This record gives sequence, structure tokens and C-alpha cells, in this order.
Amino acid sequence: MTSCDDVNVTMDTPRTDPSEDSRPAGRAPRRGGIGWSSRATGQDVAALAGVSPQTVSRVANGATNVRPETRERVLAAMEKVGYAPNAAARNLRAGRSDLIGLVVHHLTRTGEAHVVEGVTATAHARGYSVSLALAASGAAADLNEAIARLQQVVAGIIVVGIDATDVDDLRLPPRLPTVLADSRPLAIPAAGHDQFSGGLAATEHLLSLGHEVVHHIGGPADSSSAQLRASGWRAALDRAGRPAPEILHGDWSPESGYRLGQQLAADPGVTAVFAANDEMAAGLYRALFEAGLRVPDDVSVVGFDDLLGRFLWPSLTSVQQDFSHLGESLIELLMEQIASPRRGPRLTGQRVLPSTLMVRASTGPAPVGGRRG
Repeated sequence: MTSCDDVNVTMDTPRTDPSEDSRPAGRAPRRGGIGWSSRATGQDVAALAGVSPQTVSRVANGATNVRPETRERVLAAMEKVGYAPNAAARNLRAGRSDLIGLVVHHLTRTGEAHVVEGVTATAHARGYSVSLALAASGAAADLNEAIARLQQVVAGIIVVGIDATDVDDLRLPPRLPTVLADSRPLAIPAAGHDQFSGGLAATEHLLSLGHEVVHHIGGPADSSSAQLRASGWRAALDRAGRPAPEILHGDWSPESGYRLGQQLAADPGVTAVFAANDEMAAGLYRALFEAGLRVPDDVSVVGFDDLLGRFLWPSLTSVQQDFSHLGESLIELLMEQIASPRRGPRLTGQRVLPSTLMVRASTGPAPVGGRRG
């Protein structure tokens, strides 16, 4: 990812100014009778503006619970003493910013981390920095809280990781450029990979190898991306006239793939499994190995995302998503809005990026006479 200078992280609770914990000695008095060092602190700003350090922190972090006249006084004090966020303060007062807000909720998920990397790298190349706001979940209510924390200080917002289906409940600032990382057809500018076609291709590949039934380890039942991948899986089975077994829902983690893989390993009729991401496929690998089953001789496995495929053994067939390309597309959509003179109805636009099946060693013909064991 880009350096720490390019990414700020805002958490769920307001932060205090870290510089206030270590105030250097030897302050020299400056104009107005206020003393401050060459590296001014929030307390310097508070003293000059006649407010508390907590108010300075709220203004610096874009909190909305500050009266406009107080905000103006604090911003003016920031500029006067050369406080660290003074560039942001000038941008706020001029109605512009070189900061992009990025809302995420699950950075431990490999896919989201790669999207963040793509967004920050592309933003930096265009002269923008990124401020990260972490939401408690992918539900609209938690995303709305994170969006509210950013909207006062950024030129635009990108929302990543909208796992829940309640996207219509998002409260987006009406005049602030906003883009969603999502492949569903929305009235809001969005970019995302073709989840449905990826699930379709994965399942059709396994069926073409002679497997009568393809089982599915899906993501959470309320995840929109998991639903789209499962829809592609189900469509491929319907087209081939094959039954659709019950979906086993994981939580995207290797642990859930391992737990559900134990169930599948115990069923002698299972010869092909499509896992909704590579991490759950990795857990499935271990469950099959512990059961004495070979991949792909006994069970063929396909993953999704293609983040681990080359590093598993045997190498994993997986649906590839180009997360760097997605990051670039999100920034491009946002830049189109920022450059537009319109600040009325939000610009629309949808970019659906292709998902590509990468065939490797984890898939093979259905075992003749059934799998061993």
C-alpha cells in the first residue's frame, strides 16, 4: 500500500490530538501573546481560538457537532499557528480538498485489502491522499456513520465492502461525489467485478469435467456478493439440468471452509466443490487432506478471487478479480464527478469488470466409479 503519509485512519470514536501528549519544552512567545513551538499542537489552537482541545480535535476530524462560527474560529487558529492540519483547514474554508474518503469495514479480508491498495495507489498518483474510515460492519447503518465522519473534510467518498443487501438505506451526502464498490445495477456510480459470471464459469468448468453435482460453500447468506456468486452457480446447474444441493454458508474465513469441508469430506457423493472465495477453499483443502482425500483425484475444487491460487498445493483453479483495476475504476468514476460542474443530481455510471476463470491443478475429471474412501 502507499506510505502512512498518504492514508489516515478514523475509527468509530473521536480521536484526541496525539501531539498533545508530548509538548516540547522551550516554547517561544509569538504574536498575540500565545506561545507555541515550530510544531504547533491542538492546545495552541485551542488557546488561540478560545475553545477546548476536544473541540479542536472534533474540527480536525470533521465532526458535525460543532457550531459553524466555532468551526470557523478554530480553522482560522489552525492556519495562524501552523497546526499540522492547516492545509486541510484552508481546503475546508475554500470548499475544496485533496483528500479522498474511503469507507471500509473488514480490512482483514484479503479482497478488500487489495481494493484499498488499488484505490490509494491510484489516488496518490493523481495527487490525492486517502482518509480511511472503518465501519463496524457492511450494513447500511454502520456505513452511514463512517460516511458522516468523513463528509466534512473530503473531496469525495468511495465506499467499499457493502456486504449487506440494504444498499438503498445508505445516506449519501447529496452534493458530495460518491462511488460504491459494487457490481449490482444501482442509481449511484459504482464499479465492481461480474460476480454472477464468475460463479457461472466456475460451475460450468466443473460440470464440463463430468461431475454430476457441484456443491457450493457460499459466503454469508446476507452478503450481496455471495448471493451473486451463488446465483451463477445455480444458473449453471439449472442449464445443465443438474440438481442444486443445499448451500453451506461460511463467513469467508479459512476456518469456516475447514468446518464445512469436514461435512463435505464425509459425504462419498461429493466430487466437486465451488468455494465462494480462496480462503474458504484453503480450509476445504485441509479438511479433504485430513480425510485422506486427494485434490483433484477424489474431489475437484474451485475458488474465487484468485489471491491464493498459485500458492496452494495443488495450485487452485480460481475466478480471478483484478483488484488494482477495480481501484483505478473507482477513482476514475470519482474524478469524473469531482471534475463535473454539476452539484445537483448525482452523476450516474456503472462499470462491471470481467471475472476470469484461471484453470490450474485443483480440477480434473470426475473419478470413475466414485472417489476412494
